[in-house]
Amino acid sequence: MKVIKTPLEGVLIFEPRIFKDKRGFFMETYRQDRYETAGVTRPFVQDNMSCSVQRTLRGLHFQVRHPQAKLVQVISGQIFDVAVDIRPSSSTFGQWTGAYLTDRNRCQLFMPEGFAHGFLVLSKTALFSYKCSDYYHPGDEGGILWSDPEIGIDWPIKDVIVSEKDKKLRYLSDLSSEQLYVKDEI
Repeated sequence: MKVIKTPLEGVLIFEPRIFKDKRGFFMETYRQDRYETAGVTRPFVQDNMSCSVQRTLRGLHFQVRHPQAKLVQVISGQIFDVAVDIRPSSSTFGQWTGAYLTDRNRCQLFMPEGFAHGFLVLSKTALFSYKCSDYYHPGDEGGILWSDPEIGIDWPIKDVIVSEKDKKLRYLSDLSSEQLYVKDEI
């Protein structure tokens, strides 16, 4: 597997080795020792999957007191996946990076704790899967408005479908450091 660093420390893209023949293909979707060699040492405790229609934008989400590292991938379809640095003492605080994840490139995006996460569905539908390093805690949810102009994410589609809950999220600058990332360990 090829490991590609992004401009944000700790956020990595994994390009898998795919073995194809006339029957189809085979790839390893997770092998702990290879991820550990790349610096991903967290145990993953929860797997999630979502299916969304084209133009659906989910995010930007995070948990405050139970931050989650995530390893995300697309099973079917295509998305634009985004990580935003919300670690208050980070030199890249408020900056974002994005990657196109598809059922063709089979790439995965890893983001450590301290990042808000969101994605936009570009294909007719997308089946999206991700591993989390901590359990989901409903009372611990945090979020940032997907269109926050100070972050300036260049979403490839502007006319998006967003949940009512996500429409009410605030700008990053409206959140205190205690509302962002409690375990700031940079």
